[in-house]
Amino acid sequence: MPKLLRSPKIIIGLCLSGGFAILAIVGPYVAPYSPGYSASTTNSTPQPPSAAHWLGTTNLQQDVLSQLLVGGRSTILVSLVAGLAATALAVLFGVTAGYFSGWADDLLSMVANIFLVLPALPLLIIIFGFLGSGANPNDLLIGVIIAITGWAFGARQIRAQTLSMRARDYIDSARLIGERSWRIMTFEILPNLVPVVATSFLFTVIYGVGTYTALAFLGVINTLHWSWGTMLFWAQSNQAAITVHIQWWWFVPPGLAVGLFGTGLALLNFGIDEYVNPRLRSAGLTGRRARKAGLPRRQRLGLTPVLKPERPVVRPHGRPVAATDGGQR
Repeated sequence: MPKLLRSPKIIIGLCLSGGFAILAIVGPYVAPYSPGYSASTTNSTPQPPSAAHWLGTTNLQQDVLSQLLVGGRSTILVSLVAGLAATALAVLFGVTAGYFSGWADDLLSMVANIFLVLPALPLLIIIFGFLGSGANPNDLLIGVIIAITGWAFGARQIRAQTLSMRARDYIDSARLIGERSWRIMTFEILPNLVPVVATSFLFTVIYGVGTYTALAFLGVINTLHWSWGTMLFWAQSNQAAITVHIQWWWFVPPGLAVGLFGTGLALLNFGIDEYVNPRLRSAGLTGRRARKAGLPRRQRLGLTPVLKPERPVVRPHGRPVAATDGGQR
């Protein structure tokens, strides 16, 4: 774990995603104005950033910073709920299908394949169209609905890992001593799938952020429910990006927030992959550390550099010293 926390990708990812998580918690309490409050009823021209409004105002003289702080909670909450629900479904379907195989595997894999080929965004638009959009939609319900279209890819990955583990000796030993199937899956297989489950969770959270923002931007979610996607919807509706004087302060902050939050999660995902996969650990080395480890400066296409373990080198008339040999596999 200490080695994992020393990874630059993990550090940057934790800072970005953790900062936005804190923003989602305290944002509505530190917002200087209500997101729907109009500072003036006579001026319909968006105002650029100033001392009174740090990120400017909209055409209704609403404070953009307040909308950004309040909308962050809804966006991040929906994405986390979608990630948790999708990961739970992926673990349930993936571990069950991989462990039992046979007809259970065929049936569950068929369900996962169906959800893989379904067009997610049109399906969600249809679902929300039937449900309708209230004045204050439930973020938990929105997250669960988004999770329905985002669990299948993670389930395929977990199933593949479970298939490779079900024939291990310790699994056979657990069966021979009479362990129940649910106990083997829960206490023998699932703990060894934690890295795969973690990457699946991060991937589905990124998917939840993008999907929820797209739905709000298209106006499928009620436009009175503030989120980063809602801010982009109002900016696009009022042509903030194509006016003579581009009103960048209206659409750049929410777009940048979505991008930075997704970048933080992606860096966490890459960092975990490098930590789990030994063949990727050398990919995160700096140029100086790679040269010190003996890796070639230019890697051959299609080959992944791998650090070999240290071996003692005996110098003439001296004591053994540690040396590192690098190569490609």
